[in-house]
Amino acid sequence: MTSSPKRPDLDSLLAPMEGATSNPPLEQWHPPLSGDMDLVIDRQGNWHHDGSVMRRPQLVRLLATLLRREADGDYYLVTPAEKWRLRVEDRPLVIVDAAHDTKEDAWWLVTSLGDRLRLDESHFMSLSEMPEGDTLPEVVVRHGLGARLNRNVFYRLVEQAEQRETPEGVELGLTSGGAWHPLGRVDRDAS
Repeated sequence: MTSSPKRPDLDSLLAPMEGATSNPPLEQWHPPLSGDMDLVIDRQGNWHHDGSVMRRPQLVRLLATLLRREADGDYYLVTPAEKWRLRVEDRPLVIVDAAHDTKEDAWWLVTSLGDRLRLDESHFMSLSEMPEGDTLPEVVVRHGLGARLNRNVFYRLVEQAEQRETPEGVELGLTSGGAWHPLGRVDRDAS
């Protein structure tokens, strides 16, 4: 008789978070791999568990506080005792709002899960390739996690963008928090 593979229990994963008022110290937790979880985060930032979309935003937000990307490029839900690998189709987070603070000369971004961050040297924007090959901006959020810009946010930022000449071509971007943040590039060879 063979035993079935260990399956994660969402309640046990979330138990360490009971009563927490801030994000957990994921960088301090290094349990051995518990296995692969049937959890997928799609390109729109929707979480799917056992083939169904998770419809409880509070549960998804809580699970997201346990999510990190490691040096191997994979994504994991981590607690002090468990570590479960999951699949992310592109980036796990989506930027759904942006506002410019003229006093700070900085942009503030909000993810679909409620993270609020200042676009600066610690939360910077860079260009990265999507699975189908397009190059789009992403923003560093926390624990190796990146966020893509929602289409309406992308176009709002492009309307405010500056142009810079680079060796690769003309780059569109923003200065925020004292740093340059690229939104896209027009290659010299494209004409």
